[in-house]
Amino acid sequence: MKKSSLVSLLLLAFLLISLLSCSSKATEPEFVATPSFNPPGGTYDTVQHVSITCETLLATIYYTLDGSNPNSGSPVYSGPITINKTTTVKARSAREGRQDSKIASATYTFQISPIPENFVLVEGGSFHNGTSNVTVSSFYLDKYELTQAEYQAVMGTNPSYFSGNPNNPVEQVSWFNAIEYSNRRSLQEGLTPCYSYSNYGTNPDSWPSGWNTNDDNHTNVSCNWTASGYRLPTEAEWQFAARGGNQAHDYTYSGSNTIGAVAWYCDNNDPYGTKPVGGKLPNELGLYDMSGNIWEWNWDIYGSYPGGTQTNPHGATSGSYRVVRGGSWDDDAYYCTVSNRDDSYATHSYNWLGFRVCRFSP
Repeated sequence: MKKSSLVSLLLLAFLLISLLSCSSKATEPEFVATPSFNPPGGTYDTVQHVSITCETLLATIYYTLDGSNPNSGSPVYSGPITINKTTTVKARSAREGRQDSKIASATYTFQISPIPENFVLVEGGSFHNGTSNVTVSSFYLDKYELTQAEYQAVMGTNPSYFSGNPNNPVEQVSWFNAIEYSNRRSLQEGLTPCYSYSNYGTNPDSWPSGWNTNDDNHTNVSCNWTASGYRLPTEAEWQFAARGGNQAHDYTYSGSNTIGAVAWYCDNNDPYGTKPVGGKLPNELGLYDMSGNIWEWNWDIYGSYPGGTQTNPHGATSGSYRVVRGGSWDDDAYYCTVSNRDDSYATHSYNWLGFRVCRFSP
């Protein structure tokens, strides 16, 4: 065979191999883009609402939350996923005519600051408030009313009328004072504050002068319910806890049908005034003074209970007053029942009115 013929055959063979290779590549399906997470995995101290996206148009995203690899039988992503505990999210994208994407994975770790020893975990549950069935999620609640010593340590002042004992509950504090205290304590402890005032953020030092002197301003305060900081309980949370939570015995007062066992009120208030916190018996959850001693501010705007079933209600959307609960040393037994409620302007302060704080439970 001539040399020129051999070269021609070799070139022809090369061209055939190249054509076959190109043909093979042309028929190989393209991979779908790998999904991505927003926010990315990491360590957080608040609930995260995770979005999953894919750059390939019309792709279906499958995901898992239990560490397993997603497949066509896994849940289909349709909107942000709420992550409230340490979780590994995995996702895979698919589209007809293309190869499934590689698996994307992100771990969300929750690093919640230690809860103070005097806080009680109120496990979520349901109860009837006299009008509707209400369900609340788990939260941590201080077993004691906030003391004068605790308030002064954060705010630098003690406004109480009965100021002779630092273990007595702080009183003569307005709803605005309770909001400010909660955020300042959160900042001191490195927690994410729950409350914002208008568009001025969460640091009370940035709030304008007079923010807490006008009753109308109370509707300018908003709450981040999943922040790690301190806040007032909602009325539903307060009532559920006062009744004894999931361990409730349907007592008239918080922890007993005998008011004198669990409450300081007008008939056993000798000498006149508040008493040190925790001086009476606790209720089923280990919470003290939820009946008597002082009334306690709640978060809610005062209004009629809505009908139907409610989950984590936050009160009326408008109104002039904020809810107070529990009765005080100056009241008769009726006002100290777990079913009784009252209200007050956000600027008002009295020697029978204080508060206790709670924190989010992821």
